[in-house]
Amino acid sequence: MKIFLDTANLDEIRKGADWGIVDGVTTNPSLIAKEGRPIEEQVARICDIIDGDISAEVIATEAKDMIPEGLKLAKIHKNIVVKLPLTRDGIKACCALSKDGIRINVTLCFQPAQAMLAAKAGAYIISPFVGRIDDMGMPGIDLIEQIVTIYNNYGYKTQVLAASLRTPNHVIESALLGAHIGTMPFKTLDMLFNHPLTDKGLEQFLKDHNKAFQNG
Repeated sequence: MKIFLDTANLDEIRKGADWGIVDGVTTNPSLIAKEGRPIEEQVARICDIIDGDISAEVIATEAKDMIPEGLKLAKIHKNIVVKLPLTRDGIKACCALSKDGIRINVTLCFQPAQAMLAAKAGAYIISPFVGRIDDMGMPGIDLIEQIVTIYNNYGYKTQVLAASLRTPNHVIESALLGAHIGTMPFKTLDMLFNHPLTDKGLEQFLKDHNKAFQNG
């Protein structure tokens, strides 16, 4: 499973890039707004750090405006994936842009029927939101399983990007179910390193080494 960072913060992206394990980045209007720079400028900087898919989302809500905005975003860098909402207009724009060779990430997916529509529209990526479904008292990870199964049944080429991954368990379960990509905040990525036995083991290794060679 590819690992994406769900952030527009350059410092977080640089840290992930320095570890050598980040394959791409997803952004949205809220994340871009936190950084205080226009989307074109911010995603271009991200593209300079990570050589992988970088999702940039349109602001327009009608297909007639989404299409030219999507074309404009796609011209920023070869790695840009245009992000569209899973609405009627978003699907219409997805059909048009994908036919022009623009890679589309259809976002805000909360049920498998929506994912079917995105695949039919030629989406490059579908983004089901695990954590936000959990917030409603339902198991969000079930959505990943349903979409992966449906896509496998019919040979859809759309990649499943498990989004809103807030815990290591979200990441592990998404990988077990066959999600192609998991996108997560930097905090969640950092948590994947942690296990008390790793810390305890390393402490013991160093203690034994130092004891054996302290007089060397």
